[in-house]
Amino acid sequence: MPVLLTLRSRDPAWARAAALGGMLLLLGGCQTAAPDTALPIPTGFKAARSGEAPAVSPVWFRSFGSAELDRLVSAALAQNLDIEAAIQRINQAEAQAVITGAPLFPTLAASGDASRQQSSGTARAGLGGGGSPTRSNSFSLGLNAAFEVDLFGRNRYAARAAETSAVATRFDRDAVALATAASVANTYFAVLASQDRLRIAESNLRIAERVLEAVRGRLNVGTGTALDVAQQESVLATQRAAVPPLRQELQQNRNALAVLVGRTPESVSVAGGSLDRLRLPGVRAGLPSQLLLRRPDIARDEANLAAAEANVASARAAFFPSIQLTAAGGFQSAALRTLLGGNSLVYSVAAGLTQPIFDGFNLQGQLALQQGRAAELAATYKRTILQSFLDVENALVAVRETAEYERRQREAVAASRRALDITEERLREGTIDVVTLFNTQTSLFQNQDALARVRLLRFQALVGLYQALGGGWTVERAVPVAQVADAPFSWKLRP
Repeated sequence: MPVLLTLRSRDPAWARAAALGGMLLLLGGCQTAAPDTALPIPTGFKAARSGEAPAVSPVWFRSFGSAELDRLVSAALAQNLDIEAAIQRINQAEAQAVITGAPLFPTLAASGDASRQQSSGTARAGLGGGGSPTRSNSFSLGLNAAFEVDLFGRNRYAARAAETSAVATRFDRDAVALATAASVANTYFAVLASQDRLRIAESNLRIAERVLEAVRGRLNVGTGTALDVAQQESVLATQRAAVPPLRQELQQNRNALAVLVGRTPESVSVAGGSLDRLRLPGVRAGLPSQLLLRRPDIARDEANLAAAEANVASARAAFFPSIQLTAAGGFQSAALRTLLGGNSLVYSVAAGLTQPIFDGFNLQGQLALQQGRAAELAATYKRTILQSFLDVENALVAVRETAEYERRQREAVAASRRALDITEERLREGTIDVVTLFNTQTSLFQNQDALARVRLLRFQALVGLYQALGGGWTVERAVPVAQVADAPFSWKLRP
C-alpha cells in the first residue's frame, strides 16, 4: 500500500529515514491473516440414524405431557433472573454500540458569551494619575462543528464490531434461556422422582412391617428366634431411616424450582406427581451440519468472532492518516444591539491531517492484541462446534442406554417381587430360613429405588438431547450476523 509522507526538516537524511520508517510500519500493519475457522463436519451422528430432520419444537417441554411443567417453564422464561441479567447485558451492549458509533457523525455545539471589563485609569495615565477608567463589553453567539473523515474505516469497523457484539449478547440471552428451560425440566423431574422414591420407601415400610409380623408369629409358635426378630426390626429401621433424606431432597428440589422461576420458595407450590404419568417423546437428531444453525451458543461465538475481526480491521486502519474538519461561525460584537448585524459575523473553517509515524509501537501492539483476540475467539468458535457434536452424541447414547437400563431394571424389580412373594409364602410354611427372606427383601427394596432413579436419568437424558439440539432455536429467527452492519440499528431492546 503506497503511502506518501511529506516532512520538512533541516536534516534531509533524518527526514528520509523517518519517512521510510513510517512507511514500513504502515506496510507491516497491513499484513494480517484472517483466523482459521476450517473444521471438518461429520456426515452423521454415530449414535443415530443419518438423515435430515426438522428442528425440534421451541416448546419442546410440552412433549412430556405435564401442564404443571409447561407453566413452570413459561414462568421461568418470563421471570428468571439469569435471563433478566442477560437482557440487561443486551441493553448495555447496544448502548455501547451507540457510543462507539458516535464518531461516524459530526459533532455540533452552540456557545454564547457575554462579558464586561473595566481597565484602570491610573495605569493608563502613568505617574501623573488622573486618568479615568475605561469599560468595554463583549457579546458572542456561535456554533462549532467538527467531523472526522473516516476514509480508511477505523471508526466504521469499530462501530460494526460493537454492533456485532450486541448481536452476540442476544444469542447469549437465547442460550441462557435454553439452559434455564432445561434446568426447570430437570429439576421438575427430580421432584417427581423424589416423590416416586418416597412412595416406594413407604411401600417398602409396609412390606417390612408385614414380614416382621410373620417373623414374630414364628417366634410365638417356637419356629423362630429372637435373633430373627431383631434382624427384621433392623431392616424396618433402615427403611424408616431412608425416608427423611428423600423428604429433604424433595423439598430442596421444590425450592430450586422456585428460584428458577424468580420467586421465593415459600411463594411457589409444586404439586408434582409421578414420572410414570409422563410421556416419553421421540426426538430425531438430524444432520450435524443442521446443528450449526440451531445452537445459540454457536451463533454467539460466531458473532463474537465477527466482532473481533472488525476490531482487527479498525486497528489496521489506525495506521493510515486521519482527516479532521472543523468549522465555527457566529456573531461577535461589543454592543448587544449590533450582535446580529452583518458586520458582527465571524467564522472559521479548517481541515487537518494527522499521519502516525512513531508512537512507541502502540499501534502495532493494538493490532497484535486484536489479532490475538480474534485467533482466540476462532479457537473458541471451533471448540463450541466440536462441543455441540459431543453434546448430541452423548445425549443420544444416554437416551438409548437409559432406555435399555430401565427395561432391564424393570425386569429385575419384577423378579425381586416374585422372589419376595415366594419367600414370604415359604416362610409361613416354615421351609426356608429367615436369612433368605432378609436378602430377598433387601434386593427388592434396592431394585425398586434404582428403577425410580434410572427413570429420572432417562427423562433427563431426553432433556439433554433437546438442549443439545438447540431446543427449537434456529438462526432464521435471529438477526444474521452478516446483516448487522447494513441493518438499521436501534439500541432499545425489543421484546
